[in-house]
Amino acid sequence: MRITVFRKAHFNAAHRLHNPKWSEKKNKEVFGLCNNPHYHGHNYEMEVALTGEVDPETGYLIDLKILKGVIREQIENRFDHKNLNLEVEEFKSLNPTAENICYVIWKILRKNLAERYDIRVRLYETPRNFVEYPAIQ
Repeated sequence: MRITVFRKAHFNAAHRLHNPKWSEKKNKEVFGLCNNPHYHGHNYEMEVALTGEVDPETGYLIDLKILKGVIREQIENRFDHKNLNLEVEEFKSLNPTAENICYVIWKILRKNLAERYDIRVRLYETPRNFVEYPAIQ
């Protein structure tokens, strides 16, 4: 039987949307308030979905304590209460948009969870603005 399990998590982080190849004027025009040189923050909410075959011996797709631990160690500890632009290696050369943050989270989880799971990440930057990777087909 194939099934999907979900785990919610959250982290708080600051960032600045900025393209160093552009002028200050163009950055302000494109990114508006999100280009604040002093940064701004979000309370990010995240949903991680794993899909795969249920183990007939345990009845689990995955022990959710394991998923909780991976998310805590690999995502929350890395991103929570951080300035993403300055403190998270992946964003030192990548604009920390919600889209890029979601994809980076997916890549980290992909490296740390068994290949037998299909992984989907949904990241809420605000209650009304969210992104998801991989894209819905």
